[in-house]
Amino acid sequence: MRVQYTDPCFNHAQELPMSTNDKAVAAHVLRHLARAHAKGRATRLDQLASDIGVRREDVRGVVTSLDAEGHVDARRMRLTMTGFALAASMRECHLASVRIPAPPPSQLHVA
Repeated sequence: MRVQYTDPCFNHAQELPMSTNDKAVAAHVLRHLARAHAKGRATRLDQLASDIGVRREDVRGVVTSLDAEGHVDARRMRLTMTGFALAASMRECHLASVRIPAPPPSQLHVA
């Protein structure tokens, strides 16, 4: 299944029941890659995952999807022009947390 992170109609809660918010991870990836490019630095996947605070596998999946959408060149770990446009549009935005909050304790069920 191909996840479209930049599709405004994408409903994360119904499509991906995970512990990380993949749309937020995608936004963080775009912004981190843009900052690294502006500083003339290369970015590695493990470094990106560490900076964002998520698992390497989560970043790899997001980068793969962003590559399929044409926003990231996954081989070079660089943004494309559309990726730069998205990152620039989020420059002054407060990005959402990459973690999905746990349900309140009253909704937890113990077996």
